[in-house]
Amino acid sequence: MAFSLVFHCLKKPSLGLSVVALIGVGAAGLLAAQQPESDNPSRLAALPTDSDSQAAAAAQSPDIDAPAPQTQPAQGLQDNSAGQQTKRILGIVPNFRAVNADTKLPPETVKEKFLNATEDSFDYSSIFIPAVIAAYNMHEQTTPEFHEGAAGYARYFWHSAVDQTSENYMVEFIFPAVTREDSRYYTLGHGGFLKRTGYALSRAVITRTDSGGEAFNISEILGAGSSAGISNLYYPSASRSVGNTMSEWSEDVGIDAASFWFREFWPDINRHLFHNKYSNAPQEK
Repeated sequence: MAFSLVFHCLKKPSLGLSVVALIGVGAAGLLAAQQPESDNPSRLAALPTDSDSQAAAAAQSPDIDAPAPQTQPAQGLQDNSAGQQTKRILGIVPNFRAVNADTKLPPETVKEKFLNATEDSFDYSSIFIPAVIAAYNMHEQTTPEFHEGAAGYARYFWHSAVDQTSENYMVEFIFPAVTREDSRYYTLGHGGFLKRTGYALSRAVITRTDSGGEAFNISEILGAGSSAGISNLYYPSASRSVGNTMSEWSEDVGIDAASFWFREFWPDINRHLFHNKYSNAPQEK
């Protein structure tokens, strides 16, 4: 939720920049090995056939194969960064629950689920994000009962902070512990743009279980809905309507789906746009 709330503040601009950054993903596919020139039958007829010439040809064969080992390490270094997540997006936004592509992890324990939710809720950036959202909501006067000025901003701020913390614990800890679902995001990291986009967005409704299978994402859907319902306990009575609750519920699920999409392509953005500037601390959780 800490990451997904950034989309609540930035929305379309951030997604647009992300798509632009992905244009260079296919650049590596332009390199192709050149095929050796086919032998001419007339030239073959002109070649010497005695044993000395055959020995000389055999002596030259190791030299022909020599360049091959030189290309292998370079190719390996290029592929190593594919699908590699970092603990933070742009060095700021928490990305603790993102898992590297093609990584198999043991089942997530209840303690790990609790720690993940706590990290997302009380990271140093957890103060900054509600502060930005509070400023935006105050400007839009989403809750007129909070009024304006310093006192009004303080009301917007603590409500935003509680909203964030509530969804974090519902979606990442309480429901996953009961349903035995894995709250981490497993990066696909390969395939075309549409395939990876479909995979990322589907994680809002499909998740991995602790046993390694896939199931309906009860934690995301019911967790976000429960958080939206709980907010009726501390918001003014004018905001306690079914319509407002449903709107907040659907918005939270949509924002989380967008955050999954950005997590999926963050390694590509980091590699092609920032040249792995933020890859000094890969996420192995």
